[in-house]
Amino acid sequence: MLFRERKRWIIGLPWTFTVYSCDGKVLLVDTGFLNKKEEEIRLYRILDIDFSASLIQRIFGIGTIHLHTSDKTARDIDLINVKNAKEIKRILSDAIEEARKESRVSAREFMADGHDDNDEDEDINL
Repeated sequence: MLFRERKRWIIGLPWTFTVYSCDGKVLLVDTGFLNKKEEEIRLYRILDIDFSASLIQRIFGIGTIHLHTSDKTARDIDLINVKNAKEIKRILSDAIEEARKESRVSAREFMADGHDDNDEDEDINL
């Protein structure tokens, strides 16, 4: 387990029912108490990772990690009010690169925007 952290209230106390965890291959976001929900995102599907912290978050030593993914059901994920967010972001970033290597996924595959940039059709019509 690379990390397991609870979402915290803005005052830094972990009294919520959201748990973020990562085992090196997947990121799990467990939410809820009565109605449970678990989101699973494969690390190699994470395209971009950002960190932000408001003044209040910095005072309490927490921050938010924003993940943009290629996952169909979870395009954008926010790990909100996480303790040691900068360190967790670094851990996640390293794990993402390792997962891409293991899955043999190159960054070039993520750059596709759905359009075929192949110029062969244009050459044929000339």
